[in-house]
Amino acid sequence: MLLLLFSFLILLGSAALALCLSGNPRRAQDAAAYGAVAAAAVGLVPALNSVFTGSTETFAAAWPVPLGSLSFSLDPLAALFLLPVFVLSAFSAVYGCGYLAGSSKPLGRAAAAFNLLAAAMMLVFTAANAVLFMLGWELMAASSFLLVLFDHEKEQARRAAFIYLAAGGTGALMLLAAFCLLGAGAGTLDFASFSPLSGAAAGAAFLLALCGFGLKAGFIPLHVWLPEAHPAAPSHVSAVMSGVMIKTGVYGIIRIMGFLHPWQEWWGWTLIAVGAVSCLLGALFALAQHELKRVLAYSSIENVGIIMMALGLGVAAQVYGSPALAALAFSGALLHVLNHSLFKGLLFMGAGSVLHGAGTAELEALGGLGRRMPRTALLFLVGSAAACALPPLNGFAGEFLIYIASFRGLNSAGPLALAGVLTGLSLAAAGALAAAAFTRAAGTAFLGEPRAVRAADAHESSPLMTAPMFCLALLCLAAGLGSPLMVGPLSAAAAAALGSAEAEVYAAVPLIYVSAAGLILAAVGLIAAAKRGFFLHGRSPASGPTWDCGYAAPTSRIQYGASSFAQPLTDFFQPILRKIGRYPVISEYFPAKAAFSAEAQPVFYNALYTPVAVRLRELAYRFSWLQHGRLQIYIMYIIVTLIGLLLWKL
Repeated sequence: MLLLLFSFLILLGSAALALCLSGNPRRAQDAAAYGAVAAAAVGLVPALNSVFTGSTETFAAAWPVPLGSLSFSLDPLAALFLLPVFVLSAFSAVYGCGYLAGSSKPLGRAAAAFNLLAAAMMLVFTAANAVLFMLGWELMAASSFLLVLFDHEKEQARRAAFIYLAAGGTGALMLLAAFCLLGAGAGTLDFASFSPLSGAAAGAAFLLALCGFGLKAGFIPLHVWLPEAHPAAPSHVSAVMSGVMIKTGVYGIIRIMGFLHPWQEWWGWTLIAVGAVSCLLGALFALAQHELKRVLAYSSIENVGIIMMALGLGVAAQVYGSPALAALAFSGALLHVLNHSLFKGLLFMGAGSVLHGAGTAELEALGGLGRRMPRTALLFLVGSAAACALPPLNGFAGEFLIYIASFRGLNSAGPLALAGVLTGLSLAAAGALAAAAFTRAAGTAFLGEPRAVRAADAHESSPLMTAPMFCLALLCLAAGLGSPLMVGPLSAAAAAALGSAEAEVYAAVPLIYVSAAGLILAAVGLIAAAKRGFFLHGRSPASGPTWDCGYAAPTSRIQYGASSFAQPLTDFFQPILRKIGRYPVISEYFPAKAAFSAEAQPVFYNALYTPVAVRLRELAYRFSWLQHGRLQIYIMYIIVTLIGLLLWKL
């Protein structure tokens, strides 16, 4: 535990050093990056020890804060979530040095905020007291807000930052209410002292936690900040926010549910419904986006939905008396948490490399980058294959466990069979939509001919950017092939989440089959590559023109674009997407110029949040007479409130 605290202090110290070196942006960034890498190297030791041995470490010290204590706990569940914090923050910090090289922005403050974000996530995962947890939660919100606001001169960044701030503040209020319910009977906010709730109080705590943590996790309909903030933030920040930060919401839901035994039947169905809607609509909206980072943002919503759906299946299985199935579903959810952090970090770095090399991430302006940015193209393709759950990469392993859990649910009777059907069908449909979305994104960006001058002039990124991507790609492959090694850690973490010791080796056999099939597939690929190299040794591959569709001089304008590729599917789902299309009216026989555009609308923002915000503003104006600018009246408000609180307490 002391090593973990030392890692935390390294992050804080390097953040302070980066602030002190703000006058020299290069040194400030280097100091923060060295600090992030050193903190990761130190922190991984206790985290891996807890993950693979199942041990729990604690640390407590006096803290003169009402109801607060400096209580830390590192159990297998917290350690499992800490792994992507260390891995992704270290790689992203190195990537950021290349990504922001030459920027005229105050990089010292951004580098300090990045390390504070990593430290805050460590605090969230290890806090054993609600006051300490909320301190880390708010520090995480503040530091990520500053990073989203990095390009503050852009209206899009300011809008995204304030939407994110509003969502975070609302979620924090709900979490405070949930912790107050849990600690009311114990008289303390230490997690170990929380007394189990039952009945309506337990249901209220569950809903408050689901909404409060859901606003951070970003599942639908609480996702409104996520598609705005991820494209606005620098790409290495988006990698950490999507790969790790939104998982703090998943961790919080699991941790709170550990205080609410026995679970209620409708909790599982709620999680399954939320997860199914999120994974289906997330993948569908990803298919309709025109900006590469927005595609990845909606893909994160889809993957959070997959995790929530697996958790819901696990809760339902536990309620209906099937602990083996519950352990398998929870193991799949936790494995997908780890896998998603790796491939989504890789994909956001790939999108940042495209933005850095081509100057834009708009799909309709890209094309032909495979020849101009070959390393980025290959690494983005690896990340896309993992996101589509293709073997032998890691995205397949977690989803395979969830499929196995849903199939085992089918063998049960009654409601559990229905839960298995809903989970399996939703996962299959979301997988098909995700495959279409990533085929569209990767094909439009890297294949064909450049659609704009900026794409034609694109250049490959520096080694500081491609090296972390290469490492993440290797980890995606290693995590896919070595998934059986995670059986023990997954069992221990699932046992901690389920509140029992019965989750031992239920996930072992399926993962062994996955790993064996992946090794065979990798071996076949290596043999084919070696055979091709042998036959082509000393020869130059023949090349020639491809079919030109009947045009003697084809141009990039005749090739499929992102919109035309997705049009059959987006037109079919038009009632959901509410896509606005502007099509030309051609009246001449030989029109000189014609253009069209199609744009998917932020449906939930326009139909739900905007009307609510308008009503709240109207309501607030009715009480504007309270805010009249007289200081003495404001002081009277405070005194009256304090007197009322004293009377209530007495």
